[in-house]
Amino acid sequence: MSTSRQPIDALAMGLMLLLCMLWGLQQVAMKATAPDMSPLMQVALRSGIAALLVGALMLWRGERMSLRDGTFWPGVVVGCLFALEYLLVGVGMRLTSASHMVVFLYTAPLFAALGLHWKLPAERLKPLQWAGIAVAFGGIVLAFSGHAGPQRGTPTINANMLLGDALGLLGGMAWGATTVVLRSTKLGQSPATQTLLYQLVAACVLLLPAAIFMGQADILPTAMAWANLAFQSVIVSFASFLLWFWLLKKYLASQLGVFSFLTPLFGVGFGVWLLGEPLEPRFVAGAGLVLAGIVLVSGHAWLAQVLLRRKAAPCV
Repeated sequence: MSTSRQPIDALAMGLMLLLCMLWGLQQVAMKATAPDMSPLMQVALRSGIAALLVGALMLWRGERMSLRDGTFWPGVVVGCLFALEYLLVGVGMRLTSASHMVVFLYTAPLFAALGLHWKLPAERLKPLQWAGIAVAFGGIVLAFSGHAGPQRGTPTINANMLLGDALGLLGGMAWGATTVVLRSTKLGQSPATQTLLYQLVAACVLLLPAAIFMGQADILPTAMAWANLAFQSVIVSFASFLLWFWLLKKYLASQLGVFSFLTPLFGVGFGVWLLGEPLEPRFVAGAGLVLAGIVLVSGHAWLAQVLLRRKAAPCV
């Protein structure tokens, strides 16, 4: 059976737009329902529910977890990194805005590219990608500087928001490290359901005690809290990730990756629209540079093809 992947088509573009909207909305939904259920508790519970759904799907398909094919320990590492990512997100979400969190969390492709450059010879960064990383990290510095503004000659800094943004950036690093482990071990050849199950089980097992220990396990049983938990569990943690893995198996990853920059755009848009979050000019400019850098890093192959086609096109 052929393992070649095809270029993206109208179906893939439509599905990627839908996924980016869902992933951008999840941070906003977590922030909106934080007074009823802490973000950390939301992630712990949604991961447990989604793990049950994935397990049920595997039983229905007749799939079995293989623990003797060299994937167990990479699976444990991936699960711990996934839990760490959302521990950082859950704590950081209480300190910063959803708009800020989604931008800093989705710096993950930059850290994944750096890790893969070091780990796999086939993933060496090209000059265009290095330029993208430089642009993106310049944008990160500019976005962080948005917390400081002159007031009668004295800079004022929102320390809580600064810490929340830093936790979001660390969450992006953890996500990037997860990608490196997936791509550089046998876990990368495992079924999507098995890989996802490792992450969901670890997140539930590790984050539920963390929420209790940190005093963030209280739940106010409102209709919005339960509706958000259902959305996060069934739509985000279960259906959207399985759809993403299906797209990765069918279409070229380099072309799908170009769409990743849309998720922070949707996240910022939803944060401003639904939560009324303000946008600082420096943060907007910095976020723009971060997104431009992500496009250069993730979509360098696609951009190179576009440039080659334009050069090859006959002049008229």
